[in-house]
Amino acid sequence: MPPVTRALIIGTALIFLLQMSGGMPFLAPFALWPDPLAVAQAPWTLVSYSFLHGGLGHIFFNMFAVFMFGSELERVFGPRRYAMLWFASVVTGALAQVAVGVLFGAQAPVIGASAGVFGLLLSYGVLFPKRRVVLLIPPIPMPAALFVALYGALELFLGVTGLQTGVAHFAHLGGMLGGALMLRHFWARRRP
Repeated sequence: MPPVTRALIIGTALIFLLQMSGGMPFLAPFALWPDPLAVAQAPWTLVSYSFLHGGLGHIFFNMFAVFMFGSELERVFGPRRYAMLWFASVVTGALAQVAVGVLFGAQAPVIGASAGVFGLLLSYGVLFPKRRVVLLIPPIPMPAALFVALYGALELFLGVTGLQTGVAHFAHLGGMLGGALMLRHFWARRRP
């Protein structure tokens, strides 16, 4: 496993164990509160929220996605650019969720690495559009580009309609935006 992917998974797992031993109140200052004043007072939460998770299933699926998609992306981009992609997705996802919090008055804290995962997903779909991915439930194979487009559309639909509460859909979409911006940045720098 490439070094940054490995560090993200191990670091997140260690923080999750700490979180489980001390309880969420112990780590509450590291969650992202979707309020600009809270972010101004604790700017580290733009990144630290991504290392916290709400349960075993939450961390398992996020880290499984980091392993599946991140490993290959890190081999393509190299450790430095891959880390830039990850953290840009996490921060952009946080900012998107804060913006939605301002507009709609969301007050719940945001935790999880999903914004980073969605940045990886978008990047994977752009770089390997025809590569087959298989959904877990139901097991349907499809091209990566289609999978990413459908997943993004579902996140937008669920975010706008509010049908699935307790999930930071706009952080996911913000993570995709961060991934797109970094891909554009990487390609712009390649031009002669």
